[in-house]
Amino acid sequence: MVKVNLSDINVPELIADIWSPLNDEQREFLANHFTLQNYKKNEVIHCEGETPTYLMCLLSGKVKIYKDGVGGRSQIIRMIKPVEYFGYRPYFAKTDYVTAASAFEPSLVCQIPMTALMTLLTQNNDLAMFFIKQLSVDLGIADERTVNLTQKHIRGRLAESLLFLKESYGLEEDGSTLSIYLSREDLANLSNMTTSNAIRTLSQFATERLITIDGRKIKIIDEEKLKKISKIG
Repeated sequence: MVKVNLSDINVPELIADIWSPLNDEQREFLANHFTLQNYKKNEVIHCEGETPTYLMCLLSGKVKIYKDGVGGRSQIIRMIKPVEYFGYRPYFAKTDYVTAASAFEPSLVCQIPMTALMTLLTQNNDLAMFFIKQLSVDLGIADERTVNLTQKHIRGRLAESLLFLKESYGLEEDGSTLSIYLSREDLANLSNMTTSNAIRTLSQFATERLITIDGRKIKIIDEEKLKKISKIG
């Protein structure tokens, strides 16, 4: 983990959601407490069972939130994109982390001690409302994802994952290639299926000309058909 020179990064602009509601004194307080950390690809940011101490905001890169399950299988719970906040819910709940987080690619994370955040929350109602909204949105997404991963068939789950990756990380300059390169195992873990099922279903999608595959690169050819498959499950 490498410290980053704060002078090189315009943090207030990047964390505008929590910076804007603050007054000058509160901004100075926050500026004196946050740090920036660089994480290498696959480096663990926090582990399951650890005690939460920081609010984290991903400034650049990609981060996965995951949980190790039975038989060594890992389930990807969420994929974090810039600029999203994570790692703070267990602190509010007074519990340890029930998931782990790691950098999917080289990532820059802003870390704010939860003790400092709590000081600001007691002083600023607008900031408190922001986090209430964030937790509410995250809960709704988690509820929907739970239903989708348990009730949809394999094709529906994989189609949904591909669409989710497009919405989260966008496309490359060609307008069709996903700008994130997941291994088949990671794609399976995101879709709640075995790696062999992910490989087989991807091949089916390619045969049906819904996508094309080049290694880890996936190009979406027929987005409307994928949406239909995702919807019907």
